[in-house]
Amino acid sequence: MQNRRQFSRVLFSTDAQVIFNDHQYPCKLLDISLHGALINKCDALTGCTNNDAILRFTLPQSDIEIKMEVVVCHIEADHIGLKCRHIDIDSITYLKRLIELNLADDELLHRELTMLIHDAQ
Repeated sequence: MQNRRQFSRVLFSTDAQVIFNDHQYPCKLLDISLHGALINKCDALTGCTNNDAILRFTLPQSDIEIKMEVVVCHIEADHIGLKCRHIDIDSITYLKRLIELNLADDELLHRELTMLIHDAQ
């Protein structure tokens, strides 16, 4: 199977919340990229592919919250893939730094940021 991923994911396990249909559900963030996230299976999202939600989490040992509007892309046996539709400037700044620290490849990160900007236009 060919990997079509355009954005590097970094393993980042932390508690998170998914807001769906005006209700907040706890989940565990498994990994993250500039373009989406992978969370553990959340029963509230079962059968909800293509629905909008909000993913938010706080960086460990800080008050920094990252919040992104997402769409549910795929639901597997034990995880759910989310694609980012919108992220505010503060959240993308912190997310960029988080990925930068974990990738250790500035050139790759800047290429991905360029792709993200072009996808948004």
